[in-house]
Amino acid sequence: MKLFLFLAGLALVSARAPYVPILTDYHEQIGIPEAARIQKAEGAVDFDGNRIVGGSPAGLGAHPYAAGLLISGNLGTSMCGASLVTNTRLVTAAHCWRTGSFQGNSLVVVLGSTRLFSGGTRITTSHVQIHASYNQSLLTNDIGVISIRHVNYNDNIRNIELPSGLFLIMTYAGQNAVVVGYGRTSDSGPVSSDPDLRQTTVTVIENWECVNIYGPFTVISSTICTNSLFTTGPCSGDSGGPLTFTFLRTRYLIGVTSFVAAAGCQSGFPAGYARVTSFASWIRARI
Repeated sequence: MKLFLFLAGLALVSARAPYVPILTDYHEQIGIPEAARIQKAEGAVDFDGNRIVGGSPAGLGAHPYAAGLLISGNLGTSMCGASLVTNTRLVTAAHCWRTGSFQGNSLVVVLGSTRLFSGGTRITTSHVQIHASYNQSLLTNDIGVISIRHVNYNDNIRNIELPSGLFLIMTYAGQNAVVVGYGRTSDSGPVSSDPDLRQTTVTVIENWECVNIYGPFTVISSTICTNSLFTTGPCSGDSGGPLTFTFLRTRYLIGVTSFVAAAGCQSGFPAGYARVTSFASWIRARI
């Protein structure tokens, strides 16, 4: 019965057109201008160690696995996020390294800092492996692994767990999750606002709900989506960052931020992520 209902639903959404387009030209439209915005914002912020003008960011050490990326490529310097999974490996989105128009050649991994352009531990690398089935046009299989020199753990730098056991077969639909990133808090805003690492709580939705919006070619079984009720969710510049689920005080990486609607993060449409449970064995083979 469940299979019949799924196929019937797929037939209905397949007949629906057009679907909501997603943003695929990340670096030219978002990453490069966002990196410049953040650099300018960090220089403009009045910071006294306790107060940041323009908002309340995630505190240092609140998400010790969250990393910022400054990517140097053929079009300039862009930015993304990533998640530390071992002392020498991070997981990010494949499109952070390569899109149809952008190719990275090196990147700086920023760990243990709420800022992208200052503080923390900063490691330069050019070792990035992206999934062989990554599709630049649809952002499917949008996942990659970054290799860095060994970094020691401390209160502000620590890995996040990959799903294992029962957590590998969960869909997480209906569960609350936390998304973290250095991106904007709205589709537009003053240049000097919100340059710091931020967090928000979202709810994972069923894949068929996301298929109904973006179509069955963009949202596949290895995609996980969250709702954007009250325009809460990832925004410009959060690509590659973590979507996490917490159980008994242990945090698990369940998604890698992949796409939002081309209409923007405040459009009310769901956000899409690479489903980490679908890539757990691929990631583990590289760490």
